[in-house]
Amino acid sequence: MLVPMNWLNKYVKVDEMSIDLLEKELIMSGSNTEGINNLGNGFKNIVIGKIESIEEHPNADTLFIMQVNVGKNKIQIITSATNCHVNDYVPVALNGAIIADGTKIKKGKLRGEVSEGMLCSLEEMGFIKSVIPQKYVHGIYILRGEFTLGEDIKTALNLDDPIIEFEITPNRPDCLSMLGMARETSATFDKSLNLPDLSIESEVDDVSDYVSIEIEDEDLCSRYAGRVIKDVEIKESPTWLQLALMKAGVRPINNVVDITNYSMLEYGQPIHAFDLDTLEGNQIIVRRAKNGEKITTLDAVERKLTEDNLVICDAKEPVAIAGVMGGDATEVKGHTKNILIEVANFDAKNIRETSKSVGLRSEASSRYEKGISPSIVKDTADRVCHLIEKLGVGTVVKGIIDEYPGKVEEKEISIRVSRVNDLLGTSMKADEMISILDKLSIQTKVVDNIITAIPPLFRLDLNKEIDFVEEIARIYGYENIEKTLPAGNTWGEKTYSQKLESLTKDILFSSGVSEITTYSFVSPSILDELRISKESYLRRYVELKNPLGEEFSMMRTTLIANMLKVIKNNYNRNIKEARLFELGNIFIPKQIPVVDEPYEKKRLVISGFGEEETFFTIKGVLENLLEGLGIEDYRLLKESDNSMYHPGKCARIDLNGKVLGTIGEMHPKTMENFDVEARVYIIDLDFDALLTQADIEIKFESIPKYPSIERDIALLIKRDVSHQEIIDVINNYGGKHLANVSLFDIYEGEQIDEGYKSMAYNLIFRSKERTLKEKEVTKKYELIIKKLEEELEAELR
Repeated sequence: MLVPMNWLNKYVKVDEMSIDLLEKELIMSGSNTEGINNLGNGFKNIVIGKIESIEEHPNADTLFIMQVNVGKNKIQIITSATNCHVNDYVPVALNGAIIADGTKIKKGKLRGEVSEGMLCSLEEMGFIKSVIPQKYVHGIYILRGEFTLGEDIKTALNLDDPIIEFEITPNRPDCLSMLGMARETSATFDKSLNLPDLSIESEVDDVSDYVSIEIEDEDLCSRYAGRVIKDVEIKESPTWLQLALMKAGVRPINNVVDITNYSMLEYGQPIHAFDLDTLEGNQIIVRRAKNGEKITTLDAVERKLTEDNLVICDAKEPVAIAGVMGGDATEVKGHTKNILIEVANFDAKNIRETSKSVGLRSEASSRYEKGISPSIVKDTADRVCHLIEKLGVGTVVKGIIDEYPGKVEEKEISIRVSRVNDLLGTSMKADEMISILDKLSIQTKVVDNIITAIPPLFRLDLNKEIDFVEEIARIYGYENIEKTLPAGNTWGEKTYSQKLESLTKDILFSSGVSEITTYSFVSPSILDELRISKESYLRRYVELKNPLGEEFSMMRTTLIANMLKVIKNNYNRNIKEARLFELGNIFIPKQIPVVDEPYEKKRLVISGFGEEETFFTIKGVLENLLEGLGIEDYRLLKESDNSMYHPGKCARIDLNGKVLGTIGEMHPKTMENFDVEARVYIIDLDFDALLTQADIEIKFESIPKYPSIERDIALLIKRDVSHQEIIDVINNYGGKHLANVSLFDIYEGEQIDEGYKSMAYNLIFRSKERTLKEKEVTKKYELIIKKLEEELEAELR
């Protein structure tokens, strides 16, 4: 919401206040800002001039020589502008002036003739093209009215006017207006509020002789008011009105449209003007559209309607899509003589859905869909008529047709003084609270320290006691509330699963792994980028009905895609090595098509990439994690049918027949899809399964009293035999006294036949009850060697 300080000053006197103080205090009272812009800071030495003569340039067909009066003297200007005429008032950049893009204007010659300055467009005075009137987008701005020659343009047109951009939250649609921000300013600084003039000096005839209004669907239209203006003269608006709109971010069109837009910005209430003479039967009927009914809107697009859309009709057909856009057939044009001013209130949800279904979002629909109070309808209509009369646009017809079936009544809400103080940590008395509420136009009365508050009808957000607590707090001043710790005699404790999540993260942090968080919404195309098979359950996903876009149209079924996207973003920004993890939910539908809520399953994905990262380094991260969670006896089994991973470099993590997840190197083609050249290693874990298998209870175990006996074994074995297969054989035949087996060497190269590898293991035998004999250990050792030779064709080196 753009709020020029000069416009705000019409309602609350802030002209003597610094813009920095105004912004600071409004922020502290809850009105966040997104910046301040001052058009006047972008240029200098541009003054008011008057064209006294225009001649063709003798040496150029497209140039003109103009004599321009700039007050104290006359100057000659060479220009190619064709929209200027003798006696026009124009902005003139004098010799040495600087225009908005930083260009310095210097006296010089053009085709042999002296040019002592430059005529300026609105863009050269800092306005963006989207707000410049269409006739001035490519031409010089012509000023309408009488001006003092030579006066600085900033002073003459109030261009040295700071414009604050406010960030309006969805719960405060009343602040999407100049009056809304004026009320906030009035309450913040305890200044009086001056409301717009609604008076009309002269009215003729009776409005009921010109039009009738009927609301058929009252659930979608709570109020519809109409006023008639006759003998309208459509022309360009005066300069002050054009500039006010442009500074507020709205393009001027003509005097009627500009007045409706000006009033809309004042009150936050959309307004529409119909050419009354084009309304069949001089009727307005507010009803649901019929399926298949069509209307051509002001943007010249034909739109097909359904019975879910609310339309404004005449006696024959729709003439507007209610709350979205008017129809082309009833548009106010240059020859229009009589107009109907529509000011209405429509259902916010229906406007939002209609806007989406017809593929059209307008200034009106963006306001209606946030919610607007029907209480401001009549004042807005009267304000339009006041401005029309003031600017001599037409003659106001007496009376207003105001259909108001859904009349909103004032409500009373009780506020406990003690409750307010308890929540805020203050010791305010009822009178202090009432004083604050009065500043916000909230009526009050108090009995036994209970304040009965009646919020103004334009405040749709004040419905509960807690809403008023917030109002009191922000106007009282957050900086005035003493900082205290929350009081209480209870404390919270993490659940078992929360403890395991915290422990998991601590273990990963200690392994040099950083946490990431990504969106749960992804694009269906990532399933192809991951090279997931067509039969995989990961392709059964929940599709969103109302996505932000194709990239966020499905609920994720795996965390790996998001992880690879993060790796891609970092890798392409010259982060060539990292370890990352994400702990989050995936969403698996119970059935397709989706009827019930999907299953939410928690997954843990860990990644590593970089020059020093290998399968074994990332496997070390896995071992640290599982050991820290008390998970033992898991096995890594070769996984050959997972197309995401590199063939032969992927294993599933198995615990007593239950799959905990997978670990491996991503397939080069998968990484090619994500535009990453590095080798990437991924651990994908079912975190819910880890929770059921984890054992973090600390158990004491005394140091063994009896000595151990160690044996080393070096094997020559085929390259495709896995470490896990060897471990399984050793454990199966090592007996109950085999305490530990560890791999300490792998070798391939010279003295090893092609297709083979050497693997060396350390075996520790120990008994808790006695000292083992050499003979019984040797017996088990020899049995292990025999079985390795029989089952795996291993040879002892």
